[in-house]
Amino acid sequence: MNDTCNSIKISAVIITLNEEKNIQECIDSIKDVVDETVIVDSFSTDKTEEICRNNSVRFLQHEWEGHGKQKNWGNAQASYDYILSLDADERLSDGLKEAILVVKKDWQYDVYSFNRLTYFHGRKIKYGFYPDRQLRLFDRNKAQWNRTFHDRVLINKGAKLKRIHKDILHFANKNIHELVDTLNSNSTLFAQDRIDLGKPGFFKLIFSPIFEFIKTYFLKFGFLEGVYGFIISLNMAHYRFLKYAKRIELYKINKQKQ
Repeated sequence: MNDTCNSIKISAVIITLNEEKNIQECIDSIKDVVDETVIVDSFSTDKTEEICRNNSVRFLQHEWEGHGKQKNWGNAQASYDYILSLDADERLSDGLKEAILVVKKDWQYDVYSFNRLTYFHGRKIKYGFYPDRQLRLFDRNKAQWNRTFHDRVLINKGAKLKRIHKDILHFANKNIHELVDTLNSNSTLFAQDRIDLGKPGFFKLIFSPIFEFIKTYFLKFGFLEGVYGFIISLNMAHYRFLKYAKRIELYKINKQKQ
């Protein structure tokens, strides 16, 4: 921890691919908080580039390398060491904006984590998932993204972490159709990323989805969200099943090619 107060500047880094529906609101939510916004785009074919270039951001294009690698590449392009990392479908809540402004004036830790509040069908989904802690504000010399599909921030040994109990607002899926499409796509990416680990056991294929539903719906009180709590919990269990089923499928395909 620093012995003296330090005022710092923050670079926001956001990765995009066809995010015309989300990127403007994401940019608007951070413009009064950060000193620079860096967009790392994987050659979008919609209006993402046009929207970004109409805002005061640095718009860079870079071939997709995977979530973690793409974010690390963007962090390396930033002007400042202090990184605020967001996805295009995320926004800063008013409370989190105020908290980050306080941190900027007196940077005392190396990594800051926030809660993430997910919206589905236009309503907050707290039970079953929240607080969904996320490490998103950090000194790039003290932390970096890992390189697997399920990206997370890896903290250097000795780095100091502070949790801020304010929310990132997450607008990932507006309806069931989008939710199913996202989980299907993500499970494929997960299976491809983990293919080197070999074929998962049949036990994991069967019981991991069951445990996921029990954890989300019962242990984390997802049932208090009513019908949407059930829908999301069941789909998250199905996502677990798809991840391992697709890994088994890819393993068998690769074995046949050998």
